Amino acid sequence: MKMTPELYALTIMAVATVLMWMPYTLARIATRGLMATMANPDPSYPADPAWAERARCAHANGIENLAVFASLVLVAAIVAVSTPATVLATKTYVIARLVHYVVYAAGIPVLRTLAFFTGVGACLVIAAALI
Repeated sequence: MKMTPELYALTIMAVATVLMWMPYTLARIATRGLMATMANPDPSYPADPAWAERARCAHANGIENLAVFASLVLVAAIVAVSTPATVLATKTYVIARLVHYVVYAAGIPVLRTLAFFTGVGACLVIAAALI
């Protein structure tokens, strides 16, 4: 199987998702200290900053959506479906999900929702190419 633009986009998105824990973990270290961050959760620990909690939620949402995106891209690669529409959809997905993470962490609600639905739409384009 050759590296298609869709598989490349999947690789970029997987790496980005793997790294999304870093900002909120660093914030937790700054708030609680390294040892408390590595310890089991304790209600007496200070709360994470609001942006860090939103970044954690955005990361969780990114993981959930990556499962759908990855499944579609891998099926497309297995059955050798690669069209201009699927290439554009995967690029759109990557941009939408990165925007989603940033605006979610920043607390910008409307843009967050638009970025989310743009990513969903991109997945539907890939699905339509497969069906």
